Amino acid sequence: MDFKLLQKLIEIRGASGDESRVRDFIIDHVARHKSSWKSEVELVFGPEVQDSLILIFGKPKTAVYAHMDSIGFMVGYDNHLIKIGGPRTEEGYELVGSDSQGEIETELMIIEDEEGNKNLKCVSDRIIDRGTILTFKPNFREDDNYIQSPYLDNRLGVWVALELAKTMENGAIVFSTYEEVGGNSVGFLAQYLYKRFQLQQNLISDITWVTDGVSHGNGVAISMRDKGIPRRTYIERIISIAKESDVKFQLEVESAGGSDGSLLQSSEMPMDWCFIGAPENFVHTPNEKVHKEDIQNMIAIYQLLLSKL
Repeated sequence: MDFKLLQKLIEIRGASGDESRVRDFIIDHVARHKSSWKSEVELVFGPEVQDSLILIFGKPKTAVYAHMDSIGFMVGYDNHLIKIGGPRTEEGYELVGSDSQGEIETELMIIEDEEGNKNLKCVSDRIIDRGTILTFKPNFREDDNYIQSPYLDNRLGVWVALELAKTMENGAIVFSTYEEVGGNSVGFLAQYLYKRFQLQQNLISDITWVTDGVSHGNGVAISMRDKGIPRRTYIERIISIAKESDVKFQLEVESAGGSDGSLLQSSEMPMDWCFIGAPENFVHTPNEKVHKEDIQNMIAIYQLLLSKL
């Protein structure tokens, strides 16, 4: 697998609320490569969908959701940092950003007071503009079996969706925003597809966690539940299709965690959804790690489901 596009996606700063650069990169990528794709694509973007983006192929019956945003930090007063989403914190993590005075390369500093309360600051010889967003410094690594980098959650899910675009005939790809802070765009994006195409079937292209029951190298994880519980008949249909194939997969059953699927389930529309993604460890750190074979199976299961559902 060639991960050059994934590396470019990871290098784009796009914490929750600041996704427009990721969207614009995808729009440019589509413009440059769509002539080689199997089917024609329609792009939906602009004020009606904020900083989100929808790719439409043929007559879609199923949508693939991939959130563009990442976790990060926002600079508050006197270089104190406020979390965006749930980044893990460790002294010395390298952070990057930019403000009115130029580019910023800094490190995370954890200050503990006498009562044991921890405060986050960034190391800098100047005061960084309030509201500046800082994200983990890109550092992509690859060996024979694994890739490792900040923001595989969820630039890897975005990359998988763009791989699917090459051969998609009937389907939609939804690049959503704000997932790491509880969602924002999923409701109106789903409504757009429901009103226009009566589309109710959804797959969530995101990255899950290595846990006691889900491990590296054992295939893509099909989630039967996290904090949300998808409709059983839909999940069983997906699992049945997977079992009849050569795709390597493992079943995930968790009590917590959420995704764009949680927002679909809470919408007013009759939406089915299933989270399907490769597992990673070192979650929400600069060192997220995913097995290459699990990525291959992730692409394969999506291609299969888009043809069968």
